[in-house]
Amino acid sequence: MKKNIIYIVILVILGCIFFIPGLQLKLKEAFFPVAAIEKAVHIAPEDYDVELKGINVASTNLKNFKDKPMFLNFWGTWCPPCRKEWPSIQKLYDGRKGHVNFVLIAMNDQEDAVRKYLKENNYTVPVYIAQSPISEKLLPKAFPTTFLLDKTGRIIIKEDAATNWDGETVHQFIDNIIK
Repeated sequence: MKKNIIYIVILVILGCIFFIPGLQLKLKEAFFPVAAIEKAVHIAPEDYDVELKGINVASTNLKNFKDKPMFLNFWGTWCPPCRKEWPSIQKLYDGRKGHVNFVLIAMNDQEDAVRKYLKENNYTVPVYIAQSPISEKLLPKAFPTTFLLDKTGRIIIKEDAATNWDGETVHQFIDNIIK
């Protein structure tokens, strides 16, 4: 009898995890925080030399963003996981744009498709298309890939999967690096 009750309790817990909206995400954030701090990896000054064509902002060079921590995201309109994380990126941008430089680089994408996507969704996060080669240290192998860099070029977070960027863990990382 006790054995059956234990199995029923386990099934109820698993059912709650899988079927209650948001619970799975909260548990993931609690037990598997966004990436680990990569202590030894720095982006060298020459790795920042990437010409960027602005889509919804002026064109510039990546090296112009070294004055503050940087949220650097590689994505594409053709990428479903990239699209999934955009609402949380927009929320993070709305709350942190004064303290962090946001640079989202559309990869393997057409300028018109990017403009259309941003307009349809009312996204205002700065988006660019790279006009020169991207360093191997930054070049993504999966999409989306996001880096949170401090002012010295140290990689604080590297995440190569769709993530909730408006979660408490991310805000704590940002609070720690903007001090």
